[in-house]
Amino acid sequence: MSQNKISHNNQKKIALINDFTGFGRCSIAVELPVISMLRVQCCPVPTSVFSNHTGFESFYFDDYTDRMRRYVAEWKKLELKFNGICSGFLGSAEQISIVREFINEFNSEGTVVVVDPVMGDYGKIYSTYTDEMCRLMKELVALADIITPNLTEGCILTDTDYTDKWHEKDLSELAEKLSDMGPQKVVITGIPQGKYISNYCYERGFPGYFVKTAKVGTQRSGTGDIFTSIIAADAVNGVDFHESVKKASSFVKKCIMKSIELDIPLTDGVCFEEVLHLLK
Repeated sequence: MSQNKISHNNQKKIALINDFTGFGRCSIAVELPVISMLRVQCCPVPTSVFSNHTGFESFYFDDYTDRMRRYVAEWKKLELKFNGICSGFLGSAEQISIVREFINEFNSEGTVVVVDPVMGDYGKIYSTYTDEMCRLMKELVALADIITPNLTEGCILTDTDYTDKWHEKDLSELAEKLSDMGPQKVVITGIPQGKYISNYCYERGFPGYFVKTAKVGTQRSGTGDIFTSIIAADAVNGVDFHESVKKASSFVKKCIMKSIELDIPLTDGVCFEEVLHLLK
Protein backbone atom coordinates (compact mmCIF):
# COMPACT_ATOMS: atom_id res chain seq x y z
CA MET A 1 0.00 0.00 0.00
CA SER A 2 1.29 3.45 -0.95
CA GLN A 3 2.57 5.54 1.93
CA ASN A 4 1.62 8.74 0.08
CA LYS A 5 -1.32 10.57 1.57
CA ILE A 6 -4.51 10.22 -0.46
CA SER A 7 -5.83 13.47 -1.93
CA HIS A 8 -9.53 13.95 -2.63
CA ASN A 9 -8.84 17.19 -4.47
CA ASN A 10 -7.62 16.12 -7.90
CA GLN A 11 -10.78 17.24 -9.69
CA LYS A 12 -12.64 20.55 -9.74
CA LYS A 13 -15.41 20.54 -7.15
CA ILE A 14 -18.36 22.72 -6.20
CA ALA A 15 -20.00 22.49 -2.78
CA LEU A 16 -23.71 22.95 -3.43
CA ILE A 17 -25.82 24.02 -0.44
CA ASN A 18 -29.53 23.72 -1.15
CA ASP A 19 -32.56 21.57 -0.43
CA PHE A 20 -33.19 18.19 -2.03
CA THR A 21 -36.56 17.76 -3.72
CA GLY A 22 -37.47 14.33 -5.06
CA PHE A 23 -40.08 15.47 -7.59
CA GLY A 24 -40.69 18.78 -9.33
CA ARG A 25 -37.22 19.40 -10.79
CA CYS A 26 -35.67 22.09 -8.62
CA SER A 27 -32.74 22.76 -6.28
CA ILE A 28 -30.16 19.95 -5.94
CA ALA A 29 -32.11 17.62 -8.25
CA VAL A 30 -31.46 19.90 -11.24
CA GLU A 31 -28.22 21.56 -10.17
CA LEU A 32 -26.25 18.35 -9.64
CA PRO A 33 -26.67 16.98 -13.20
CA VAL A 34 -26.09 20.40 -14.77
CA ILE A 35 -22.86 20.99 -12.84
CA SER A 36 -21.74 17.43 -13.62
CA MET A 37 -22.46 17.94 -17.32
CA LEU A 38 -20.05 20.89 -17.23
CA ARG A 39 -17.32 18.55 -15.95
CA VAL A 40 -17.26 19.73 -12.35
CA GLN A 41 -17.85 17.38 -9.42
CA CYS A 42 -20.92 18.45 -7.47
CA CYS A 43 -20.87 17.84 -3.70
CA PRO A 44 -24.30 18.59 -2.19
CA VAL A 45 -24.99 19.79 1.34
CA PRO A 46 -28.74 19.27 1.88
CA THR A 47 -30.55 21.88 3.94
CA SER A 48 -33.81 19.91 3.92
CA VAL A 49 -35.55 17.09 2.10
CA PHE A 50 -38.86 17.45 0.25
CA SER A 51 -40.83 14.67 -1.41
CA ASN A 52 -41.94 17.29 -3.97
CA HIS A 53 -41.71 21.07 -3.90
CA THR A 54 -44.08 23.41 -2.09
CA GLY A 55 -45.96 24.33 -5.27
CA PHE A 56 -47.91 21.10 -4.82
CA GLU A 57 -50.91 20.93 -2.48
CA SER A 58 -49.24 18.28 -0.31
CA PHE A 59 -45.61 17.39 0.35
CA TYR A 60 -43.33 15.69 2.86
CA PHE A 61 -40.68 17.89 4.48
CA ASP A 62 -37.69 17.04 6.67
CA ASP A 63 -35.59 19.90 8.03
CA TYR A 64 -31.87 19.04 7.95
CA THR A 65 -30.58 22.09 9.83
CA ASP A 66 -29.54 20.32 13.03
CA ARG A 67 -27.49 17.78 11.03
CA MET A 68 -25.72 20.15 8.64
CA ARG A 69 -22.76 20.95 10.90
CA ARG A 70 -22.08 17.25 11.62
CA TYR A 71 -22.33 16.52 7.91
CA VAL A 72 -19.80 19.25 7.08
CA ALA A 73 -17.49 18.13 9.91
CA GLU A 74 -16.83 14.91 8.01
CA TRP A 75 -15.68 16.92 4.99
CA LYS A 76 -13.19 18.73 7.19
CA LYS A 77 -11.73 15.36 8.21
CA LEU A 78 -11.26 14.52 4.52
CA GLU A 79 -9.52 17.90 4.01
CA LEU A 80 -11.73 18.65 1.02
CA LYS A 81 -11.02 21.77 -1.00
CA PHE A 82 -13.57 23.40 -3.26
CA ASN A 83 -13.12 25.44 -6.42
CA GLY A 84 -16.63 26.74 -5.97
CA ILE A 85 -19.26 27.16 -3.27
CA CYS A 86 -22.86 27.73 -4.36
CA SER A 87 -25.88 28.35 -2.13
CA GLY A 88 -29.58 28.44 -3.01
CA PHE A 89 -32.78 28.69 -0.96
CA LEU A 90 -32.13 28.89 2.78
CA GLY A 91 -35.12 28.45 5.05
CA SER A 92 -33.99 29.93 8.36
CA ALA A 93 -31.57 32.29 10.05
CA GLU A 94 -29.66 29.27 11.37
CA GLN A 95 -29.16 27.87 7.86
CA ILE A 96 -27.83 31.20 6.60
CA SER A 97 -25.40 31.26 9.53
CA ILE A 98 -24.25 27.71 8.74
CA VAL A 99 -23.59 28.66 5.11
CA ARG A 100 -21.57 31.66 6.26
CA GLU A 101 -19.52 29.35 8.51
CA PHE A 102 -19.04 26.96 5.60
CA ILE A 103 -17.71 29.74 3.37
CA ASN A 104 -15.33 30.96 6.06
CA GLU A 105 -14.06 27.39 6.56
CA PHE A 106 -13.68 26.26 2.93
CA ASN A 107 -13.13 29.48 0.99
CA SER A 108 -9.49 29.47 -0.10
CA GLU A 109 -7.48 31.22 -2.80
CA GLY A 110 -9.18 30.62 -6.13
CA THR A 111 -12.54 29.50 -4.67
CA VAL A 112 -15.52 31.14 -6.38
CA VAL A 113 -18.48 31.82 -4.07
CA VAL A 114 -21.88 32.09 -5.78
CA VAL A 115 -24.96 33.08 -3.79
CA ASP A 116 -28.49 32.94 -5.15
CA PRO A 117 -30.31 35.02 -2.52
CA VAL A 118 -33.73 33.40 -2.79
CA MET A 119 -35.84 35.86 -0.81
CA GLY A 120 -38.91 36.83 -2.84
CA ASP A 121 -40.43 37.58 -6.22
CA TYR A 122 -42.89 39.90 -7.97
CA GLY A 123 -42.09 42.71 -5.55
CA LYS A 124 -42.90 40.73 -2.39
CA ILE A 125 -40.66 39.05 0.15
CA TYR A 126 -41.47 35.43 1.00
CA SER A 127 -43.74 35.12 4.06
CA THR A 128 -41.20 32.87 5.79
CA TYR A 129 -38.49 35.54 5.65
CA THR A 130 -37.83 37.49 8.86
CA ASP A 131 -35.94 40.72 9.49
CA GLU A 132 -33.12 38.64 11.00
CA MET A 133 -32.91 36.50 7.86
CA CYS A 134 -32.73 39.62 5.68
CA ARG A 135 -29.87 40.97 7.77
CA LEU A 136 -27.99 37.67 7.65
CA MET A 137 -28.54 37.31 3.91
CA LYS A 138 -26.96 40.73 3.39
CA GLU A 139 -23.95 39.48 5.38
CA LEU A 140 -23.84 36.30 3.28
CA VAL A 141 -23.98 38.26 0.03
CA ALA A 142 -20.98 40.27 1.23
CA LEU A 143 -18.93 37.04 1.14
CA ALA A 144 -19.90 36.20 -2.45
CA ASP A 145 -17.96 36.72 -5.67
CA ILE A 146 -21.09 36.36 -7.83
CA ILE A 147 -24.77 36.81 -6.95
CA THR A 148 -27.88 36.07 -9.02
CA PRO A 149 -30.82 37.97 -7.48
CA ASN A 150 -34.05 38.79 -9.25
CA LEU A 151 -35.35 42.36 -9.13
CA THR A 152 -37.28 41.80 -5.90
CA GLU A 153 -34.27 40.34 -4.13
CA GLY A 154 -32.00 43.09 -5.44
CA CYS A 155 -34.35 45.65 -3.92
CA ILE A 156 -34.61 43.84 -0.59
CA LEU A 157 -30.84 43.53 -0.28
CA THR A 158 -30.23 47.22 -1.03
CA ASP A 159 -33.31 48.65 0.75
CA THR A 160 -34.53 49.99 -2.58
CA ASP A 161 -38.22 50.60 -3.28
CA TYR A 162 -39.59 48.06 -5.77
CA THR A 163 -41.32 49.24 -8.94
CA ASP A 164 -42.75 47.56 -12.02
CA LYS A 165 -40.94 49.97 -14.32
CA TRP A 166 -37.17 49.92 -14.60
CA HIS A 167 -34.87 51.94 -16.84
CA GLU A 168 -31.32 50.91 -17.61
CA LYS A 169 -29.98 53.72 -15.41
CA ASP A 170 -31.99 52.37 -12.46
CA LEU A 171 -30.73 48.83 -13.04
CA SER A 172 -27.16 50.06 -13.29
CA GLU A 173 -27.48 51.85 -9.96
CA LEU A 174 -29.09 48.80 -8.34
CA ALA A 175 -26.39 46.46 -9.65
CA GLU A 176 -23.66 48.83 -8.47
CA LYS A 177 -25.20 48.97 -4.98
CA LEU A 178 -25.27 45.17 -4.90
CA SER A 179 -21.64 44.97 -6.01
CA ASP A 180 -20.64 47.51 -3.38
CA MET A 181 -21.90 45.04 -0.78
CA GLY A 182 -19.08 42.64 -1.78
CA PRO A 183 -19.67 40.67 -5.02
CA GLN A 184 -17.45 41.42 -8.00
CA LYS A 185 -20.14 40.23 -10.42
CA VAL A 186 -23.91 40.61 -10.35
CA VAL A 187 -26.60 39.32 -12.65
CA ILE A 188 -30.13 40.59 -11.98
CA THR A 189 -32.35 37.92 -13.45
CA GLY A 190 -35.79 37.63 -15.05
CA ILE A 191 -36.41 41.24 -16.08
CA PRO A 192 -39.46 41.46 -18.39
CA GLN A 193 -38.87 43.66 -21.45
CA GLY A 194 -41.73 43.31 -23.90
CA LYS A 195 -41.19 40.15 -25.94
CA TYR A 196 -37.95 39.45 -24.09
CA ILE A 197 -36.76 38.28 -20.70
CA SER A 198 -33.53 40.06 -19.81
CA ASN A 199 -30.73 39.61 -17.34
CA TYR A 200 -28.79 42.69 -16.34
CA CYS A 201 -25.10 41.94 -15.84
CA TYR A 202 -22.59 44.02 -13.94
CA GLU A 203 -18.89 43.45 -13.38
CA ARG A 204 -17.25 45.88 -10.99
CA GLY A 205 -15.38 48.61 -12.80
CA PHE A 206 -17.18 48.09 -16.12
CA PRO A 207 -20.49 49.32 -17.59
CA GLY A 208 -23.47 47.01 -17.12
CA TYR A 209 -25.22 45.33 -20.03
CA PHE A 210 -28.31 43.30 -20.91
CA VAL A 211 -28.45 39.70 -22.04
CA LYS A 212 -31.85 39.14 -23.67
CA THR A 213 -33.73 36.02 -24.76
CA ALA A 214 -37.14 35.78 -26.39
CA LYS A 215 -39.91 35.15 -23.85
CA VAL A 216 -41.44 31.66 -24.07
CA GLY A 217 -44.01 29.96 -21.88
CA THR A 218 -44.48 30.61 -18.18
CA GLN A 219 -42.12 30.62 -15.22
CA ARG A 220 -41.47 27.09 -13.91
CA SER A 221 -39.81 25.65 -10.83
CA GLY A 222 -36.09 25.03 -11.12
CA THR A 223 -35.23 27.50 -13.87
CA GLY A 224 -33.40 29.78 -11.44
CA ASP A 225 -31.51 26.81 -10.00
CA ILE A 226 -30.43 25.71 -13.48
CA PHE A 227 -29.35 29.25 -14.34
CA THR A 228 -27.26 29.68 -11.18
CA SER A 229 -25.65 26.23 -11.46
CA ILE A 230 -24.42 27.05 -14.97
CA ILE A 231 -23.02 30.37 -13.75
CA ALA A 232 -21.23 28.60 -10.88
CA ALA A 233 -19.74 25.78 -12.97
CA ASP A 234 -18.64 28.17 -15.70
CA ALA A 235 -16.97 30.44 -13.13
CA VAL A 236 -15.00 27.45 -11.81
CA ASN A 237 -14.05 26.58 -15.40
CA GLY A 238 -12.90 30.13 -16.16
CA VAL A 239 -15.62 30.91 -18.70
CA ASP A 240 -16.17 34.60 -19.49
CA PHE A 241 -19.05 35.97 -17.39
CA HIS A 242 -20.90 37.46 -20.37
CA GLU A 243 -20.68 34.20 -22.30
CA SER A 244 -21.80 32.26 -19.24
CA VAL A 245 -24.95 34.36 -18.77
CA LYS A 246 -25.77 33.97 -22.48
CA LYS A 247 -25.32 30.20 -22.19
CA ALA A 248 -27.47 29.96 -19.07
CA SER A 249 -30.24 32.10 -20.57
CA SER A 250 -30.26 30.14 -23.81
CA PHE A 251 -30.29 26.77 -22.04
CA VAL A 252 -33.18 27.71 -19.75
CA LYS A 253 -35.16 28.80 -22.83
CA LYS A 254 -34.48 25.43 -24.51
CA CYS A 255 -35.66 23.64 -21.37
CA ILE A 256 -38.92 25.62 -21.29
CA MET A 257 -39.57 25.11 -25.00
CA LYS A 258 -39.07 21.34 -24.68
CA SER A 259 -41.37 21.26 -21.66
CA ILE A 260 -44.10 23.02 -23.63
CA GLU A 261 -43.59 20.61 -26.54
CA LEU A 262 -44.02 17.59 -24.24
CA ASP A 263 -46.93 19.18 -22.34
CA ILE A 264 -45.15 18.99 -18.99
CA PRO A 265 -47.32 20.43 -16.14
CA LEU A 266 -45.98 23.68 -14.69
CA THR A 267 -45.64 22.05 -11.26
CA ASP A 268 -43.27 19.45 -12.75
CA GLY A 269 -40.61 22.01 -13.70
CA VAL A 270 -38.62 21.83 -16.92
CA CYS A 271 -37.63 18.58 -18.63
CA PHE A 272 -33.98 19.57 -18.85
CA GLU A 273 -33.01 15.93 -19.30
CA GLU A 274 -34.18 16.10 -22.93
CA VAL A 275 -31.71 18.88 -23.78
CA LEU A 276 -28.92 18.35 -21.26
CA HIS A 277 -26.67 16.96 -23.98
CA LEU A 278 -26.71 20.40 -25.65
CA LEU A 279 -25.03 22.02 -22.62
CA LYS A 280 -21.29 22.45 -23.10
